[in-house]
Amino acid sequence: MSSEFSTLRDLQRIAEEFWPAATAEGWDRVGLVSGAGDAPLRRVLLAVDAVAATVDEALELDADALLTHHPLLLRGVHSIAEDTSKGALLARLIRGGCALLAAHTNADQPEGGVSAVLAERLGLISAEAIVPAESPRAGEVFGVGRVGELAEAVSLREFAERVAGILPATIGGVRVAGDADRRVRRIALLGGAGDSLLDHPVVRGADVYLTSDLRHHPAQESLEQSLAAYGPALVDVAHWASESLWLDGAAERLSARLPGVEFTVSRRRTDPWSFAVGGSAN
Repeated sequence: MSSEFSTLRDLQRIAEEFWPAATAEGWDRVGLVSGAGDAPLRRVLLAVDAVAATVDEALELDADALLTHHPLLLRGVHSIAEDTSKGALLARLIRGGCALLAAHTNADQPEGGVSAVLAERLGLISAEAIVPAESPRAGEVFGVGRVGELAEAVSLREFAERVAGILPATIGGVRVAGDADRRVRRIALLGGAGDSLLDHPVVRGADVYLTSDLRHHPAQESLEQSLAAYGPALVDVAHWASESLWLDGAAERLSARLPGVEFTVSRRRTDPWSFAVGGSAN
């Protein structure tokens, strides 16, 4: 399809094929946020977050659309006045002729989705969903999170180093709870915030649970359970970093369907933390 015939509606249609809105969680807000379906589509920027840095980048690229993982309007707002942060971002995008779309939990569950990409990059074999769900496509591994095995067991420290090696660097790096010398092979993971699955039987049966945004009490309780009975070591990474790996594959798939459109993946770090001081493992 030539770019001169591509429109925002084409991008919406293909995104719906890849990441059906009906598969998003009920609380989620995905799809088109702003823009006109018949607007021409020449350049698209993909990013995890719709924030000032990525809006700047989209406008600098003269992009016709910004496709993000996190929805800008996930939580209810009562005003998009330009003296509000979200209103200011939307106003800039609209004035710049740049549409805004989001593919969030509908992009978490499928093959090629956030957790599947993490599992693939870590080399997990025969990865399955932690919480399987019915896929709109026959024969697809579909559902929340992934669990699988490494080709061979490694120490927990080696596994954490492997995680650090595939993720973009952040101030928080990779935090680990567990014996550094413990041999691990069966890995459960969930890209993005995942402490809601700490008690899931599949997670409890793994050697390691890799996710983001682990809070003090749920993490502590999980580790205490592991002292009394077998349970996973915990690996906590930056939320933005865990979801950023999905973008390259998404851009490649979209480009294959809209070959005349230029798809660019943002390399701007939108992890919110700027620096850290005083850290210690003692």
